[in-house]
Amino acid sequence: MGIVADVKHDDQTDHHEDQASVKQSLISSYKKNLYPALKEEILRNNNESVALHQEYLDVSSDNQWATSWWEQFRVLLKRGLQERRHESFSGLRIFQVLSVSILSGLLWWHSDPSHIQDQVGLLFFFSIFWGFFPLFNAIFAFPLERPMLIKERSSGMYHLSSYYVARMVGDLPMELVLPTIFVTITYWMGGLKPSLVTFVLTLLIMLFNVLVSQGIGLALGAILMDVKQATTLASVTMLVFLLAGGYYIQQMPSFIAWLKYISFSHYCYKLLVGVQYSVNEVYECGPGLHCRVRDFPAIKCLGLDNMWGDVAALTVMLIGYRIVAYLALRMGQPH
Repeated sequence: MGIVADVKHDDQTDHHEDQASVKQSLISSYKKNLYPALKEEILRNNNESVALHQEYLDVSSDNQWATSWWEQFRVLLKRGLQERRHESFSGLRIFQVLSVSILSGLLWWHSDPSHIQDQVGLLFFFSIFWGFFPLFNAIFAFPLERPMLIKERSSGMYHLSSYYVARMVGDLPMELVLPTIFVTITYWMGGLKPSLVTFVLTLLIMLFNVLVSQGIGLALGAILMDVKQATTLASVTMLVFLLAGGYYIQQMPSFIAWLKYISFSHYCYKLLVGVQYSVNEVYECGPGLHCRVRDFPAIKCLGLDNMWGDVAALTVMLIGYRIVAYLALRMGQPH
């Protein structure tokens, strides 16, 4: 029995040694023959995957926009008109404009042409009312649309430029209708010059003024993206422009006179007065005495010799404020 047990023990020992030897032989053979080839194959496949992924990213980048710029503009313009027409022509806003126009027309009812101060006061009221009104409406545009804009831009639905241009173009008909109604009512009720050409020029100047004012509101809203802060800053800005407009203060101190050159109300007021009174127009300044209108102190201090320069200044503001608004939006949005 003892001999048999020893024989079995030796056989088991030999069997384990053979297994270890075979295992070691397989490991050595794998490291020598299979491992280099397998490693090379894995690296090659990995490089191909990386290249394929990079190619996909390049193609995706090139085809980021599923539609053309013009198609995006068309769809966004249509959507904007449908969404904002009810807001722009709401009953409350129409009532506000009509009531102010009729009230101001009654206050200046058929003003006497010889009462120059009254008439220039009406013209200045034109520039101020349609400076405040569109500015404070435009402030709300981008802050209120910011969540939607971020969401849609993050998903790559459209270019920021197509959205911005569609917004600007869509606002034109809705922002210019009410000023046209206002000027039409107040101009003829107020007894200003009964000339169709003068009326049309006055209306064009007012529409120009509305677009400049709107641009300031859009810029402030896009920069601050906070309605409360933008409204506060706009109030201060418009107060400065109001005081520097040229109606309340005729002789400003030289160290602060530069404020009038950044006030769009100043240029609008000058243009309105310039088209209302011709160079050689006179008024009755006393019994049997006639004086040149442009020699009237409140008009003479304006300096109406370079009206095209005033138009150029408003044009720069019209374009400049909108560029500022676009750049502010672009800095705060994904490209």
